[in-house]
Amino acid sequence: MELTPKLRFEVAGIPVQFDVTVMFTTTVACILVFVIAMLAARRLSLVPTGMQNVVEMVIEFTQGIVRSNLSGKTAERFYGFAFTLFLFIFIANQMGVMFNVVAESHISIPWLKIWAADSAGEGEHYAYALWKSPTADINVTMAMAFAITLAAHFLAFRKSPKHYLAHYFQPFWPMVLMHAIEEVSKPLTHGMRLWANIFAGEVLILVMVKGSWFLTGAPLIVWLGYSLFVGTIQAYVFTVLAMVYMAQKIEA
Repeated sequence: MELTPKLRFEVAGIPVQFDVTVMFTTTVACILVFVIAMLAARRLSLVPTGMQNVVEMVIEFTQGIVRSNLSGKTAERFYGFAFTLFLFIFIANQMGVMFNVVAESHISIPWLKIWAADSAGEGEHYAYALWKSPTADINVTMAMAFAITLAAHFLAFRKSPKHYLAHYFQPFWPMVLMHAIEEVSKPLTHGMRLWANIFAGEVLILVMVKGSWFLTGAPLIVWLGYSLFVGTIQAYVFTVLAMVYMAQKIEA
C-alpha cells in the first residue's frame, strides 16, 4: 500500500500520529450520511419515491436487525444507531473501491511526513494515497468496535450493576478468566474482520491496476463489482454483531 500523509506531534512527551487521508475520508463519509438523510427527509410523502424510498428501505432493514436482537421499547432506542452505523460503514467501504487517488510527491512537507522523490526521505516509496476507504485502516475499525463494546458494558452496568458484575463469576468463580478473554476477543474480531476484508480488497485492486495489462480489463471490473458486494455484506455483518453484543449485555 502507498504511504499516506501523517500529522505527528507530541503531547506531554508522548508521540501522537494522525493519518490525514483517513481523517479526511472519514469526515467525507460522515458528511455523506448526513446529506443522504437530509435529502430523504426534506420532502416527506406518504407515498415515498426516489431518495426517500431508498432510505426508508434501509431504515426498515436496520430496524429488522435491531428487532431480531432486542425487544419492545429497548429496540426502539437503537433504531437510529443501527441505521447510522450501517449507512456509514456501507459508504466508507465503497469509497476506496469507486474512487482512488494516488499522487507522487514532488515537494517535501516534513510536518506531514511527505518526502519528494528526489530527496532523502523515509523509505523507498514516494507515492502517497490521498483517498481510500476509512475502513481499510485498522485504527478506524478497531475504534468503532471498542466504542461499541464500551457502550454495551456501560448500558449493562447502568441497568443492573449487581447482575453485571455477578455474571463474570458464573457458573463458578474460576470462570472469570474465560469471561475476560471473551470480552477482549469480541471487539478484536469485530474490528479486524471488517478491516481485513476491505483492506485486502483495496490491495488487490492496486495490484490489478499496477499489474499486467490483462489484469486491468474484465478481471478488474469483475473484482470491483465483487468488492461492492463484499462492502455491503461487511456493513451488514458489522451492524448485526454490534446489535448482538449490545443485546447480550442489555437483555441478559
